[in-house]
Amino acid sequence: MKKLTLLTGSALAICAANSAFAVEGMFTPDQLPEIAENLKEKGLNLDPEDLTDLTAFPMGAGISLGGCTASFVSPEGLVVTNHHCARGSIQFNSTEENNYLEDGFLAATKADELPAAPGSRVYVTVDVSDVTDAVVGDLDESLSGRARFDAIDAKQKSLIAACESEDGYRCQAVPFFGGLQYKLIKRLEIKDVRLVYGPSDHIGKFGGDVDNWLWPRHTGDFAFYRAYVAPDGTPADYAEENVPFEPDHFLKVSAAGLDDGDFVMAAGYPGSTSRYARLAEVENTFDWFYPTYVDVIGEWVATIEAAAPEGSDARIKYESRLAGLNNVLKNFGGQIEGARRVGLVDRRAEREAELNAWIAADDSRASFADAIAALDDLAQESAMESQRNFWYNNATRPQMLGTAQRLYRWSLERQKADADRERGYQDRDQTFFKQSLERIDRRYDADVDKAEWLLFLGYYQDADSALRVDAFDQALGLTADMDASAIEAAISPYYEGDALATAEARLAWMDKSPAEFEASEDPFMKLAVALYDTELAQEAASKDRSGRSAALRPAYMQAIIDWQRSNNYVAYPDANSTLRVTFGSVLGGSPKDGLIYEPFTRLEGLT
Repeated sequence: MKKLTLLTGSALAICAANSAFAVEGMFTPDQLPEIAENLKEKGLNLDPEDLTDLTAFPMGAGISLGGCTASFVSPEGLVVTNHHCARGSIQFNSTEENNYLEDGFLAATKADELPAAPGSRVYVTVDVSDVTDAVVGDLDESLSGRARFDAIDAKQKSLIAACESEDGYRCQAVPFFGGLQYKLIKRLEIKDVRLVYGPSDHIGKFGGDVDNWLWPRHTGDFAFYRAYVAPDGTPADYAEENVPFEPDHFLKVSAAGLDDGDFVMAAGYPGSTSRYARLAEVENTFDWFYPTYVDVIGEWVATIEAAAPEGSDARIKYESRLAGLNNVLKNFGGQIEGARRVGLVDRRAEREAELNAWIAADDSRASFADAIAALDDLAQESAMESQRNFWYNNATRPQMLGTAQRLYRWSLERQKADADRERGYQDRDQTFFKQSLERIDRRYDADVDKAEWLLFLGYYQDADSALRVDAFDQALGLTADMDASAIEAAISPYYEGDALATAEARLAWMDKSPAEFEASEDPFMKLAVALYDTELAQEAASKDRSGRSAALRPAYMQAIIDWQRSNNYVAYPDANSTLRVTFGSVLGGSPKDGLIYEPFTRLEGLT
């Protein structure tokens, strides 16, 4: 019997009872017909071809929040998502007097619903088309580095601009399989999003970070939004006269539930994965970046908690950041342990040896070997560059410095034609830019920010002298022998200025000229201007590496696809925040000797 149900953590799910089966993979919907035989054999009663239509039921009920998966669950635009996906809006609306993080929030009527945090969106996919030929079909194969990056970027911007010529839509031109394929994704952009229900952290974060990423979970990890549009049904900014959006499709929660062994298919919008990373990339991640960042995050969390006492308005402002940092801390720590347990680095080396042997077995595959060798050199270069910039990038984390840098860049980009501007600084980005400036009022405390900056400057001071950045040292007045008290004295004046203190002040800077920024005496503005050339050089180097990767990685991914096909396996592209489908079964398991996981979380587990 076919079932439709709602799964926590992946709002859109299709279920059918059958035998136990699990397969690893996050497939694009258009790949499902390729694995139709497996899907049907293991329990799917729907026609896989029907699941390729993202505007039909059930796929049309699934939506993106721009960083999370959600689903429509009523004809009046009610949206269910994870608690942590709505927690930013719960936090934004919380104060010491009305702490919804602690107490939870429930709108008794539609009139009681609260505006979600500025920048919140509901995206409804309406069309996906292959635009590979339009992006790279006539690209000069001799182009590499920055020239190739710029050529591809221009093609993508042109496609996006044409797609968004119709009001109310947000489009993406996204690479798949490392740039072997490009798709244009058109999504209805609903801008009036309101909080309906957000459980207390005692429910939505039950078990805290100890239970995060672990089984069993007793967390009530869900929340509800509602999507609103103008009375004529078109997307509009928040307004009292707006009405609930009426989706073409919505899910109904099955009261039947699931049984042990049931086949489950889940769809969602996973952010990013690196399943096809080269050995040098894997080694950099697990031998250097993850361990280093875990140490940093541990101190970072402790610094925020010390500077923002429990229950204070400052703590409420930083709850979203703390939740994000603790999530990353647990995730990275678990990945380090998992990689060690399974010997991930050694396994990746063995996998690459197998791929190399397959390539060497046929002379017609020789071009793959050349591209992969060059890609490995690039991976080594990128790893070294990421390590070189790590401490400087952290030392420039202060929120008002980042705000000043973005505003100065905005003033410079405005001097260009829109098509020539950097992504994030085009006309299409203006509303998001403004809303990001408005959010700061509920996400910033000067004392906490200063404590964070002192922490990161301490790391910067302790790093190898070869990693220091002259422009930063000179602008801030830093020397290698300065102690903590001298550094604090150097940065304290930065927190005395008021040029960026309010949303109104920040928004006013959006209309100022580069000359006005360059004449400003505000310390953060002066630092932003002083660092611009350094930041631009970093960006240029990154684009050059991206362009070289764009010339090499498609051949590598074609080799992966052909190799896996020869082994009767369908390769799937890395996650890139577009819709993916995975499937498996409701099963228990035993991760280690003496520990047995049941397939369902039970109330008895709380006692």
